Amino acid sequence: MSYKDQIDLQRLPRHVAVIMDGNGRWAKGKGKLRVFGHHNGVLSVRDVVEGAGILGIEYLTLYTFSAENWSRPTFEVNAIMELLISTINKEINKLMENNVRLNAIGDLEQLPAKCHRELKNAIDRTSGNTGLVLTLALSYSSRREIVNAAKALALKVRSGELKPEDIDENTFEDNLYTGGMPNPELLIRTSGEYRISNYLLWQIAYAELYFTTKLWPDFRREDLYEAILDYQKRERRFGMTSEQVN
Repeated sequence: MSYKDQIDLQRLPRHVAVIMDGNGRWAKGKGKLRVFGHHNGVLSVRDVVEGAGILGIEYLTLYTFSAENWSRPTFEVNAIMELLISTINKEINKLMENNVRLNAIGDLEQLPAKCHRELKNAIDRTSGNTGLVLTLALSYSSRREIVNAAKALALKVRSGELKPEDIDENTFEDNLYTGGMPNPELLIRTSGEYRISNYLLWQIAYAELYFTTKLWPDFRREDLYEAILDYQKRERRFGMTSEQVN
């Protein structure tokens, strides 16, 4: 029986976040350049996005390129940026067909001009779609996001727009890149690494963490379904006792 057939559709996580790890190791294991792994990782993205949409997941956020990734070899960085542009252009019609709304978070101004332009065009074109919200975390640093939110609030206080005593968790969340989105209930990381890697640090405070040894290019929708089934078997207590939850 497929994992999909075992999932309770009434208890789906609204928001699933993914750290797509292992492209380089997958390629090296096949005697190829790391870029080969990134290209094959796109196939996984396509399958997982379609699988999430079919299931009824509302938000899917993919850690696509971190702020720290800029320090990688120039050849690899340029190849990833070119791959991002070509993938957006190839997949835009499929996104429209599947009613997927594209979104992006991070220091997007740091992206190459052409990459930023193509990304914005795709976001604008899909803005009217009402299905899955697919968010790409690009040039993303969670620590920087949190610092920027603090700065934004400080400026509002200085201008008199906001009083310090009115700042609470909701106010803070509204000033994050993900403002207006529900926090992820499930975080998946591939490749067998057990790190968060500066990803959605505020937002995953109560997320269920799921780690798999599969490298990202081998990850498919059935693996997503397995992770969701595992999520549904867990007891989410939010500081309460089992008796209170039940």
